[in-house]
Amino acid sequence: MIKLPDIRHAALAAAAGVLAFALPAAATLSTPAYAQANSSTEKAQLDRAVTALRAISTMKADFTQTDRMGNSVAGQLTLKRPGKIRFQYQDDAQMLVVSNGRSLYLVDYEVDQVQRWPIRRSPLGALLDPDRDVSKYGKLVPTNNPDVVSIEVRDPSRPEFGTITMIFVRSATAPGGLQLTNWVALDAQNYRTTVRLRNHRYGVAVSDDAFTFRDPRQSSRRPR
Repeated sequence: MIKLPDIRHAALAAAAGVLAFALPAAATLSTPAYAQANSSTEKAQLDRAVTALRAISTMKADFTQTDRMGNSVAGQLTLKRPGKIRFQYQDDAQMLVVSNGRSLYLVDYEVDQVQRWPIRRSPLGALLDPDRDVSKYGKLVPTNNPDVVSIEVRDPSRPEFGTITMIFVRSATAPGGLQLTNWVALDAQNYRTTVRLRNHRYGVAVSDDAFTFRDPRQSSRRPR
């Protein structure tokens, strides 16, 4: 059995990271012309990254999640728009993070508990809402590689969401030309979680049944 107190805590950061553009940014301040020019470039990069994420109809990828103590757990990520996502952890982790498009669940089979958050109140909301101007919700982080785009997302008014940095690599085979390869979540207590993706598969057949789960609180309940 994996020792998972930190891994369980990190599981929610993993789910939030995929859809981190939900975090609203602080109001834009008046800036001089030079800064505004840089902001235009930054906005274009942000828009491109969000467009790439929203261009994914379905995706599967293998993931490795690492907590602040260096403990790692592996699994498979399944995503289907609009609003469905599943982090299926390796069997000995005995947990699951899943969204059915309405709510996000953390299911802990070791202690028979389920935590639930409405998507609109979680860091899932904005990425799922194509009407939101998500370019306002993050900032570009400079990199030394022109093929790498790094975006930091933070909401000063909601410090409990912490900071999430998403890393994209230019890829001609990925929707929108950018592939999300990893993200780092840092919560309000400086709790760091890193998630790395590999073996991305786009446009695969995914049934809606993939976003249900067995409720451990009552074995006779139907899947949610």
